[in-house]
Amino acid sequence: MGKRVAVLTGGGDCPGLNPAIRGCVLRGIDYGFEFIGLSEGWRGLVEGKTQQLGLADVKEIVGKGGTLLGTSRTNPFKMEGAVQKCLDNFKKLKLDALVAMGGEDTLGVATKFFKEYKLPMVGVPKTMDNDLSATDYTFGFDTATTIAMDALDRLRDTGRSHRRIMVLEVMGRHAGWVALYTAIAGAADWVLLPERPTDVKAMCAHLKKVHAREKVALVVTSEAAEVPGMKTESEELDQFGHMLLKKRGLGERISEIIEKETGIETRSAVIGHIQRGGSPTLFDRILGTRVGVKAADLVAAGDLGKMVALRGNDVVGVSLEEATKELKTVPRGWLDLADVTFK
Repeated sequence: MGKRVAVLTGGGDCPGLNPAIRGCVLRGIDYGFEFIGLSEGWRGLVEGKTQQLGLADVKEIVGKGGTLLGTSRTNPFKMEGAVQKCLDNFKKLKLDALVAMGGEDTLGVATKFFKEYKLPMVGVPKTMDNDLSATDYTFGFDTATTIAMDALDRLRDTGRSHRRIMVLEVMGRHAGWVALYTAIAGAADWVLLPERPTDVKAMCAHLKKVHAREKVALVVTSEAAEVPGMKTESEELDQFGHMLLKKRGLGERISEIIEKETGIETRSAVIGHIQRGGSPTLFDRILGTRVGVKAADLVAAGDLGKMVALRGNDVVGVSLEEATKELKTVPRGWLDLADVTFK
């Protein structure tokens, strides 16, 4: 008799989730699995919210953004009675395994369920921030940075037309990979990251020099980059303890500082959730498919408590505990590479 497997997607959506769901279901069909979709992340398991998840549902979703299962930032371990509801619904739904697709928070919940309650879990790494240390790349990152790079190219055109300095704010709360790749690939003149305090005086002096030569200068900043003397504006915390950043973002405040220091008209743009939506790139379609297929393979083999990881060109299983123990932040070598490009 085939296994009964649930799939959920948690945290922020990103391009590549639907290809991953599709890959998991298509491979699971080879093993005779019956799939159940849990709606809206861990909330689906807490509330027993399910949806159909078969061949007809996934066959043509490889090029679609978002997630057909819906998502949320629900953390059962921060809600009274929610853990027991999850355990009860797992049993009620007669599940043999659960495939959790998400980032550090979603997979952190999966890790706790596996370690503390012995629930059979397999994780699939999803984060446009590319900040999971156990895998070389996560799907969603390539699409997000490609979109940001395109936005930076467009800002250069309008900035040069108006003789302005342009600041582009991209997502990246604890790791600056999106900002870093966007800045290098988009020929920015400065980048602000969470991993390195910004020397405001040096930045402004450089931007003034570039603007005099090029009639435009470009800056990329992560949404929570470290700027000495500037506090991150926040309103409240989500269920995973992360600050919900205010609408008036860092990019706008950075542009005000730059204009004051340089005397050059400066404007900012926030790409925001545009990075999360839309059709995934070729890379993310292939990576999403590969990790989804491998997740089904791990379930079939009974190799549980694992997360699928890309190591070089190989897709392998690594322990969920290893995968979620620390974030992958930008190291010194990458910072040095970015500095080489700022001339």
